Amino acid sequence: MTKNTSVKTDAPAVENILSDLIKIQTVNPPGGEIAVAEYLKHLFDRSSIPNEIVEPEPGRASFIANLGEGEKKLLYLSHTDVVPASEGWQFSPFSGEIKNGFVHGRGAIDCKGMVAVEACAVIRLAQTTKLKGKLIFAATADEEVGGALGAGILSVKYPEKIMADFAINEGDEPLFIKGKPYHCLSVGEKGPAWMKLTAQGISSHGSMPILEQNAVVKMAKVISGLAEYRPQIMLTPETQSLLQTIARFDGISGEVNEDNVDYILGQLSDKAIVPYLSAVTRMTISPDVIHGGVKTNIVPDSCEAELDIRILPGQSREYVMNELKEILGDVKAEPMRYDMPSFSSAGTAYYRLIEETLKEFVGDNPILQTVCTGATDSRYLREMGIPSYGLSVLTLNADKALSDSVHGKNEKVDIASLHLKTDFLVKLAKKYLQGY
Repeated sequence: MTKNTSVKTDAPAVENILSDLIKIQTVNPPGGEIAVAEYLKHLFDRSSIPNEIVEPEPGRASFIANLGEGEKKLLYLSHTDVVPASEGWQFSPFSGEIKNGFVHGRGAIDCKGMVAVEACAVIRLAQTTKLKGKLIFAATADEEVGGALGAGILSVKYPEKIMADFAINEGDEPLFIKGKPYHCLSVGEKGPAWMKLTAQGISSHGSMPILEQNAVVKMAKVISGLAEYRPQIMLTPETQSLLQTIARFDGISGEVNEDNVDYILGQLSDKAIVPYLSAVTRMTISPDVIHGGVKTNIVPDSCEAELDIRILPGQSREYVMNELKEILGDVKAEPMRYDMPSFSSAGTAYYRLIEETLKEFVGDNPILQTVCTGATDSRYLREMGIPSYGLSVLTLNADKALSDSVHGKNEKVDIASLHLKTDFLVKLAKKYLQGY
């Protein structure tokens, strides 16, 4: 296993960069990512690294920097917006406090931690290494609500600014099997096919209800039907390999196929991993928002629900509608957001280079090919023809509570992980871009 290979430079420590970034509140909406872009510009200007800010709308800015020249190109991608922080945290969500070996606050893992380690890696390389190719750093806006004003607009209007041979982006946190973390390289992601449902009824006095005309009752029947729906199991090569590997770790023999997936999931000793494995082997439907009625004594004539639907390769909006038409009945369905699933091959030289380099830092700790259940900006890169691979926390003593804090409460990241990940990114860039 490679020991900490950090080279001392006058670059700020990665944990201090992350602390500063967390203190800059970029909750999306409204975003305000320009403040992070200006912070990064000041940081990169100090190291004389060419950079620019792309601001398609006032305040909604992405930051791009370049290091080195040559035919080979490597992209380090991350995003600067964060989701809101609910009440009930054990510490201030935007304190950026550095304490007991951790950096605390919203975005520590998703995804300002990635911004910090990629920025630190680029700055260290600028001060210590001459590259024979180009390293591109892009910290983009708007990812948490779809990325249209960040990676989306860059891929359409300014593709030359981020075009690369392959990219590193955020990915899955470690999977825990029997309490042991297994590090992940994300090679793909499911596609969101969000849907809005509207049930219509007839309004009347609540003291003389006709329940067949009550829009909330109609919607309740649909929601109940969705809860009972059993989607078709589908194994991509990546998920079959992942499940086969995990079954082997758990001492379960036999070859995984679509007919025995649920049986194998039921046999796994660590039940905490089952929801993830279930989600990547089928379409998922989660009714997460519902509104209906205006007053206790008025029968509602309208009820709305919003569904978070995630689909696998080979599935589409038409597939979803065909599957659900009997459950929906006369309830109206409208699309809200739709992105196709996206994948990058694990059979490329790029993937092998990432995996080989990563093994230098995590040793014998297994590396799993995973599929993200959520969407990332990697889909924009894949549409451009850029293979994109994702990773997250890298420390060997990862705590499952860290992974659970993403989009949850008490988000924090250990400083050891930040340093290890920075070292990995420095090493990867040197290997691919022939740094010397």
